[in-house]
Amino acid sequence: MLLKNTFVHHVHFWLKNKEDKQQLIAGLNTLIPISHIRDIHIGIPADTNRAVIDRSYDVSLLLLFDSKEAQDAYQDDPTHVIFAEEYAKPLCSKVVVQDSINI
Repeated sequence: MLLKNTFVHHVHFWLKNKEDKQQLIAGLNTLIPISHIRDIHIGIPADTNRAVIDRSYDVSLLLLFDSKEAQDAYQDDPTHVIFAEEYAKPLCSKVVVQDSINI
């Protein structure tokens, strides 16, 4: 199925301490009720090993939104702000975000 009218927000997290993985995942789960999110996937690297696959991250977050405006509202949502301040910033050494829209 071809996704239409979709803004994709994909985030990869690298932990400072690998033992904090469940804490970060718990923090990501606090994002689930945010109404601007159409779909959410919280994951860890799959056991796939091809030269083109980067499995160096610890946890990923994939969010689908109906529009850029919905994604912008998500960024300002108090729950997201708390997640960034209380989980992502203190627990992660690196965060990479990739946003894409339909062509």
